Amino acid sequence: IKKYIENSNFEETGFYYTLSLISGKHKMIILYCLMEFEVVLSTNEDYLKKITDKTLSNNLKELEANHLIIRKEYPQIPPKVEYRLSDRGRSLMKVLDQLCVWGENNREE
Repeated sequence: IKKYIENSNFEETGFYYTLSLISGKHKMIILYCLMEFEVVLSTNEDYLKKITDKTLSNNLKELEANHLIIRKEYPQIPPKVEYRLSDRGRSLMKVLDQLCVWGENNREE
């Protein structure tokens, strides 16, 4: 077992890859909000109130770059940008939903 562990590369696993896409304090919250509310505007909405605008913007850019969300920009003044889950992002919601279920079942009160 020790030799197997020494020769394994955690960074090549699917688990590591998935975590790399959703790591950080806010990405899972943003994805969950998109699942619940379908659209998140580029401005800091009430349900994302603990995230600064800069952090929200950076996280949205990363999620878009990883093809988990879709950005739609409207040519108007003031600018309006909406974000939605992509098909790839929706497929991840099954995993995040199970994390929520686990948390509800194992929450210490």
